[in-house]
Amino acid sequence: MIKCLAFLFFISLGLYTSAGTAPECDRICGKWISTDKNLIVQVYKENDRFRARILWFRDDPSKAINEWCDAKNPDPALRSRKILGMDVLSGLKYDEKNHSWEDGMIYDAQHGKQWDAAGYIDKDGLLKVKGYWHFKILGRTMTFKRAS
Repeated sequence: MIKCLAFLFFISLGLYTSAGTAPECDRICGKWISTDKNLIVQVYKENDRFRARILWFRDDPSKAINEWCDAKNPDPALRSRKILGMDVLSGLKYDEKNHSWEDGMIYDAQHGKQWDAAGYIDKDGLLKVKGYWHFKILGRTMTFKRAS
């Protein structure tokens, strides 16, 4: 009888755990800190696409973090917007076959440039986001670990 109850408990626990877990595509959601420790972003889902906004960054300490503006933006109307809180990654869509997020755009506020973007989470749980120009081999990868 004890074995039967234990078996039923573990079966129900397994059903509860699998039902309570987020879909694979949502693993990217949350706070991530760059391995250089100079940037924290919040990745979130909007409809079926993923975006990221800047929560914190480290730059010239002589200027307060909330004073930095998007001064290099090619659109003059956007040059006064604050970098803190700005979405820098948009349009990523989960590719179930490759376990990656593809077809996004990443914005580089330091240079006022926008690039194609893709990302994946490696076997160590690190988020790798690549900004590239038309071909993934022509790009730069940033690595993030999940922030607690």
